[in-house]
Amino acid sequence: MPFNFEVCSRNVHCLGHQFQNVKDHQEYLLLSDLHWDNPHCDRKLLKRHLDEAVARDAGIIIIGDAFCLMESRSDGRRSGNVRPEHITNYFDSIVSTAADWFEPYKDHLLLVGQGNHEASVKKHNETDIIERFCQAIRLRGGIAQPGGYSGFIRFAFSFSKTRSSQVLFYHHGYGGGSRNTRGTGHFAAYQQMIAGQVDIFAAGHVHQKECFPVMMAALKSNNRVEQRTVHCVRLGTYKDEYADGHEGFHVEKGRAPRALGGYWLNFEAVTRNRLKKINRTFTEAN
Repeated sequence: MPFNFEVCSRNVHCLGHQFQNVKDHQEYLLLSDLHWDNPHCDRKLLKRHLDEAVARDAGIIIIGDAFCLMESRSDGRRSGNVRPEHITNYFDSIVSTAADWFEPYKDHLLLVGQGNHEASVKKHNETDIIERFCQAIRLRGGIAQPGGYSGFIRFAFSFSKTRSSQVLFYHHGYGGGSRNTRGTGHFAAYQQMIAGQVDIFAAGHVHQKECFPVMMAALKSNNRVEQRTVHCVRLGTYKDEYADGHEGFHVEKGRAPRALGGYWLNFEAVTRNRLKKINRTFTEAN
């Protein structure tokens, strides 16, 4: 990979970049709510995005609910809608088949966080599916590391004798996203959780999708007031429960189709007013 990946602590992961020239760049594919084991997961779309990440030499980061995990005998939510390969030895078969399916992406899959679905299994069944999945990927020669329900990623850059960093705080998400708010107000809660500079807030969970900038002011050590842009990113899902709207729990509850896919995060070395800087941009993966 064209960057250094380091586990700085249980809840902090660091990515180091050495840029040599203007226009040098590095991309990451930010994903959430794959629900890979659910029959409604659009695996064709997911595979296309993951293949594109490999082609673009991008790192892949998943911030929760990589799996659905709702069809075990002990789960009161089970519906019987389970993939045939997962009927026997439910949790074990999901881990083993997922490791096989994701193996082509083992050199790009960096971090897999906990979501509410994995957290529920860990609480009620005393098995950590994310830890087991990441271990299975590493046994195949990969580098995947488990993340928390929330955590930090520091992107550190060295560019023409200039060093800088940008911090991403992720939180899988909580509550619901109403038709009107779509969970957008949750980002205010995330910002209240964190003291200090965070450049990107990323969340999932509510199966909505949006990316918007927020302007913030800060007083620097030289007593200058600096305006800076903070990005709030809500990652979509790969679980398409609406389909053609014919039937199903999602349709019965009057829920609309959900935007599928995540976002590409691109860091690029630029020169602005003779200063060397790192510019970040977001593009939909759809």
